[in-house]
Amino acid sequence: MSLSTGLISGMDTGTLISQLMQVEANPQTLLKTKLTATQADAAAYRAVNTRFDALKTAAENLAKNATWGANKATSSSTTVTATAGTTAAAGSVTFSVTSLATPQAYLSSGATWANAKEAYGASSITIDPASGDAVSIPLAADATLADAVAAINASKTGVTAAAVNVGSGYRLQLTSTATGVAGGFTVESPFPADATTPANTRTFTSTSTARDAELDLGAGFVATSSTNTFADLVPGVSVTVSKADPSTSVTVAVGKDQDSVTGNVSSLIAAANGVLSTITSYTSATSATATLKGDSTLRQLSTQILSAVSSAVGADGSAAAAGLQLNKDGSIAFDSAKFSAAMKADPGLVQRLFAGTPAGLGADNAVGGGDDVAAVTGIAGRLAEIGRNASDTTTGTLTLLAKSEDAQAKDIEGRIADWDLRLALRKNTLTRQFTAMETALGTLQNQSNWLASQLSTLPSWSKSSK
Repeated sequence: MSLSTGLISGMDTGTLISQLMQVEANPQTLLKTKLTATQADAAAYRAVNTRFDALKTAAENLAKNATWGANKATSSSTTVTATAGTTAAAGSVTFSVTSLATPQAYLSSGATWANAKEAYGASSITIDPASGDAVSIPLAADATLADAVAAINASKTGVTAAAVNVGSGYRLQLTSTATGVAGGFTVESPFPADATTPANTRTFTSTSTARDAELDLGAGFVATSSTNTFADLVPGVSVTVSKADPSTSVTVAVGKDQDSVTGNVSSLIAAANGVLSTITSYTSATSATATLKGDSTLRQLSTQILSAVSSAVGADGSAAAAGLQLNKDGSIAFDSAKFSAAMKADPGLVQRLFAGTPAGLGADNAVGGGDDVAAVTGIAGRLAEIGRNASDTTTGTLTLLAKSEDAQAKDIEGRIADWDLRLALRKNTLTRQFTAMETALGTLQNQSNWLASQLSTLPSWSKSSK
């Protein structure tokens, strides 16, 4: 039921009802505003929580001894690369590269084929690998050069074939799929004589001899590999060569991967600053996105992070010795040059500052002997704990706050839905009331019109009629 302009009253009842409904809907409008704010709070808590989770991951990584024990291999030659694994120990090895690993290759010689569709001319091809039994590949009587290539490639003998256009015709090239002596092979394919091709005018000539890569270690000692990579040339270190140069001595050295450690510390500080800046953006009075202004929980978390970085670590002192400082704007500064210098001067101290020190038994090597050494939590451990307490998926402070906002938002949504029903009933009531008013006014108007018509029929009275 709807009204526009009252036909009897002349009032714009549709607009009047709409205005009245706006007043009636004020409580629901306030609830909708509150819902928007509540959902924004939940999203803000989750955004900060994501930053804390990243901080926790970076801190846990830096707290591991393996992170500080990583080694790096370097080479004195641009044609030799070295990779150090987790088991690599500090040290060096010197050698010269006397040869590279090469595959075995053959090219048919003598007469050529005019094109790949010309008859191959032999009934079989035999591949005899250096390791394994010879394999005879049969060919049909009308097999072409292309058919022979396809048959070899499908034979799984460790040999690939190709028809090569040398300008004067086509030749058959065979190449081992593996390099090194173990990939060597021989080939036989008897070509019978015919009217145009004498017997044995097509043969195979070796164009590349299978050879292992070889390193000269000096004093007659050599290292060989079937590929150009020498796995575990020394324990945990693999070396790959790309050029043979017997006259040049190459040194591969293994040492601490300081760049990796520096990068991990930098990542931790970046994660901590990410948390601090995100908290500021949601709580600062001057921020356009400050949906959590004055939130005491977030302010407390910021304080915990700054305290974890600035507080002394046991007897080893402040992290300032390793390049960390607090800025006036509430962020953390990392001086990588100072960190690198500290690592060179005393790597153990730097590691303890970040990774902490485990508990020990003391000089008597006995539990409860009176001189047991308590564990000391380093900066990374402190930050990891803060991150876990804030972002744990079950008990994390921020997780619980976000869930609480979600629950409140759900309750508000239910109340808004209740108001939808209440307002619909109220609008219906107002519409009926105005309709009843218009009906009553119409009845009165009809009665007025009737009375007027009755009065108009009465005889008129004047002085002249006296």
